Amino acid sequence: MKVCVIGTGYVGLVVGTCLAEMGNDVICVDNNEEKLAQLKQGIVPIYEPGLEELIKVNVAEERLSFSSDIKTSVAKSLVCFIAVGTPQGEDGSADLKYVEQVAKSIGQSIEKYTVIVDKSTVPVGTADRVTEIIKSQTNVEFDVVSNPEFLKQGAAVDDFLKPDRVVIGSNSQRASEIMQELYSPFLRTGNPVIMMDVKSAEMTKYAANSFLAVKISYANEIANICEKVGADAEMVRIGMCADKRIGSQFLFPGLGYGGSCFPKDVKALTKTAIDNDCDYSLLKAADDINKAQRQIFIKKILDKFNGNIKGKTFAVWGLAFKPKTNDMREAPAITIINALLEAGANIQAFDPKAFELAEFYFGDKITYSKSAYSALENADAMLLLTEWNEFRRPDFDRMKSIMKTPIIFDGRNQYNGERLIARGFDYACVGKNYNQKELCEAR
Repeated sequence: MKVCVIGTGYVGLVVGTCLAEMGNDVICVDNNEEKLAQLKQGIVPIYEPGLEELIKVNVAEERLSFSSDIKTSVAKSLVCFIAVGTPQGEDGSADLKYVEQVAKSIGQSIEKYTVIVDKSTVPVGTADRVTEIIKSQTNVEFDVVSNPEFLKQGAAVDDFLKPDRVVIGSNSQRASEIMQELYSPFLRTGNPVIMMDVKSAEMTKYAANSFLAVKISYANEIANICEKVGADAEMVRIGMCADKRIGSQFLFPGLGYGGSCFPKDVKALTKTAIDNDCDYSLLKAADDINKAQRQIFIKKILDKFNGNIKGKTFAVWGLAFKPKTNDMREAPAITIINALLEAGANIQAFDPKAFELAEFYFGDKITYSKSAYSALENADAMLLLTEWNEFRRPDFDRMKSIMKTPIIFDGRNQYNGERLIARGFDYACVGKNYNQKELCEAR
């Protein structure tokens, strides 16, 4: 099938590459010539496991190409995906200016029946707006469908190649059949294509992401109560997750959610609720708890040093908002590091993939260490902010010998506190208040 994907950001690259992997002829379109030149050479601007290899293979097999010529690319294609950014506006709503610009260009370019697919995360009613714009530019027949993405950063390629479901919102039988044919190679395991109307599909993405955000904020609120009453949040989590009605995913307490999806989607759905005079108290609570979680972690650090960290050096392990990505959008590390810098602290940070983006956020205000251990040199404490696998089993004796004082603030509950305290560390995590003195005396 002839396909074009407009936008070579995170979603567009994964979508275009994976569709090419299944034998389709795909053109990825972008107006950034520098980025296109890099992609043609196999240089991928984002880190996503497996993506770079697939791009190189499909470019070599001539199934995947890159172009800045939107007119020719659209004219050649039966299916055209809109995968441009929808940044958050000042009022929390999704800014659709890029979607609208692309819709106008599509209307000026199509020469035959085309299925236009809204792949970007967009509010309810966007397909109607895209339809109006295209109709204002052409008399050629077309249909607009909604096909929200459910890609987890760090596992996006697998999520697309082996989806647990594909949601397609369409009000056209012809477009529905084309979309089902396009996705049929990905669903041989029997996982469903869920067909629905366009507005329901648009709503599904926001509803799903916001629900997961609510779960994360709930886990964090329970963890904070656990610390106060002397309970262990991890034991509580295990007890909850054994209930099949609840499940285990997205109930890990920590520093809250970040990235490009959850924060933006919660705010966008809140704005939709406000615009339609609906209650949004649960969504607001999820957002408020998420912001507060980082402040609680910062307070733990300040309290440990009696409110004065001026001149203290903190080693930070992890800058990306989650492991297996270099994405730092809305990352907890940004809030936490900036707060420590404002209080006069020094930061020595290490992340396996996010250094280039980190320089955009921090410039020369922090030190970028070449390894996790070099970040610990003369550190007054270590902060674990991203749970990369390589941080899971460090050499604690080596850490203790390098650090000025062996203090760990574990924002991801990755380590066994009792064992670390037995080794002579001072340890704090989320959801459990260790009595360091009692544990030391018990030894």
